[in-house]
Parts: sequence; C-alpha cells; structure tokens
Amino acid sequence: MRPSSPSDSFAQALVRWQLAHGRHDLPWQTQRDPYRVWLSEIMLQQTQVVTVRDYFARFLARFPDVAALAQAPLDDVLGLWSGLGYYSRARNLHLCAQQVMALHGGAFPATAAQLQTLPGIGPSTAAAVASICFGERVAILDGNVKRVLTRYLGFEADLASAANERRLWQEATRLLPDDDLANTMPRYTQAIMDLGATVCTARKPACQMCPMLGPCQAQAQGNPEAFPVKTRKLKRTAQTLWLLWAVSPDGAVWLSQRPTPGVWAGLYCLALFDDRDALQAAVAAGPTGVLEDQPVIKHVLTHKDLYLHPVRVAMPQGGSPAVPGDWVHADRWPRLGLPAPIRKLLSA
Repeated sequence: MRPSSPSDSFAQALVRWQLAHGRHDLPWQTQRDPYRVWLSEIMLQQTQVVTVRDYFARFLARFPDVAALAQAPLDDVLGLWSGLGYYSRARNLHLCAQQVMALHGGAFPATAAQLQTLPGIGPSTAAAVASICFGERVAILDGNVKRVLTRYLGFEADLASAANERRLWQEATRLLPDDDLANTMPRYTQAIMDLGATVCTARKPACQMCPMLGPCQAQAQGNPEAFPVKTRKLKRTAQTLWLLWAVSPDGAVWLSQRPTPGVWAGLYCLALFDDRDALQAAVAAGPTGVLEDQPVIKHVLTHKDLYLHPVRVAMPQGGSPAVPGDWVHADRWPRLGLPAPIRKLLSA
C-alpha cells in the first residue's frame, strides 16, 4: 500500500496506514490507560507479543490497577512474572508502582521527562506512554522503530555509537506529526510500532505492503536487510552451575531466595553451586540418600549460556541441607517466583 497522496508526510501516511492495516486487537489498545500501556511496554521489552498476551491478562486479573500492584508483595509479582525472564523488569515494575502511588498520588506523570524519573522507565518507554496516553509530541526508538527509520532514511551511521543513536532520535522527532496531537500522536506511535512488527521486519520485509515503499531509501537501494547498521556485539559467555534438588520425606523441596544482584536475583531457586564438590559438602553434614545426577539443562540467557547440573537427593526426616533456605511444599512453590528452568524441572 502506497500513501494515498504524494503530498502525504511520513506521519500522515503512517497514521492512514494504521487505521486500515495496523493492529487493533491488542488488549492494551482498548483504552488510553497509562497503567495498561506502561505494563505492556515493560512486558514487551525483549518478549514477543504472542507471549505477552497471556501474562498481561493474568497481571490485570491479579493487579487491575497501579494501586493493587503497589500493595502486592514482591513475591506475588515475581510469581506471576515467572517465565517471562529479565526479572529486573518485574522488580522495577513493582517499585515503579509504589512510587507512582507515593509520589504522584496514583496518577502516572503526563510527560516523558517526568516518566523517566520512575524506576525501570527509559526514554522509549516514557515516550510510548506519554504519546499514546497524553498526546505528547515525543518519539519512541525501540528496535522496531530503529529498523523502520534507518531503512526509510537510508541512515547508514553505526548505531553502536551513542552519538549516532542520538542523531537518529533527532530524525525520529523531526518526522512526528505536527497537528491535532491528542489524536495523531497515539495513532502514529502505534503505527510505527505496528509497521516494524508486521511489515518492516528484520528478515524478509514485506516491502510491497509498506506505505513507505516509494520514498524508502533502503528499498530503493535494494538492501533493506542491511539496516540498521550496528557493528558492536556483546560476546557470549557460558557458565556451569550445580543445582541441589533436595527433597524431604513428605515431598517438599528446599528453596533459597537468590541474592541481589546476581543470576535470578530475588527469585526462589534450588541452591546453586559452582561445582559438584561444593554441592556434596552442603549435604554431607548429616545422613542423606544417594546423590542422583539428572540430565544437564542448557538455559539460554541474552548474552550467556547456563549449563545446569541438577543433583537430586532424598533428605531424612528432620534433615536439611547446610545452605540457607526453607522446605516448600507443592501447594506453595508454584505460586513463587521461580526461574523458568527450575519451574520446569520441579513440574516434571
């Protein structure tokens, strides 16, 4: 689809396209509620829409507004978040809700600048909330938007440079709507996110369906997949951990809350050890059953591969491992915030 008029601006073409072809069924689109938009934006960081839908619905059922989220115990928040990953998002989500209540009377600030003073809200998330909910003329710059703009502009500067990213943000601001912002900014912001998610995709973009087909510089050059340019990549690392899967005679498991900072900070987990000898020492103080090595689990984080070695041991009545923690029964641990591989292991 091309812009309906050659005189259409970038913003006008996107707004018109979104009305006809954008996404209109996302649960956080039903109203310009800053709580819902903020919650969805935090969940959508590093997570696909198809995954977020179910989590979003469960969060709203348990925490229908910012006051309910602020009043909830952090363990309840982490429990519902379990499986989404990047758990610092959940901790900041909870802290942000508390600050909205304490510092802003339960109402989210109406400007991106004010929103950025809250925990876990960066420039792009702040811009999304401010533009969609309050009509502020401010640009978002998430991964999808960077792709759309660098292709449309033929922006070849390396985004590994902070200075170049600032330049792109200036271009993003220049292209924003100028008129009737209360109506055009929410639609425009949704439009540019939709375009990046559904048409201007990282691989095999559907250029023939794009409202920017004519003026897009990357398409004219025949190399849209070459944009955006970002040369610096973080080196992947690997770590091996041993998991003590201690089980009591009545079926409870020994869980410890992970320290902050660190891997799985704040979550409940089987006790972690750097090697098998350290694990064995933790259960050697009293009589135990046989240590049973389970299949190794590979768990992929953003920039690290974890190789997890679970070791199951049946503890005697009254016994416990020599590590901090508590016995937790099956009627309780499913509601706790557990790392995804630990939840899967215990559920099996």
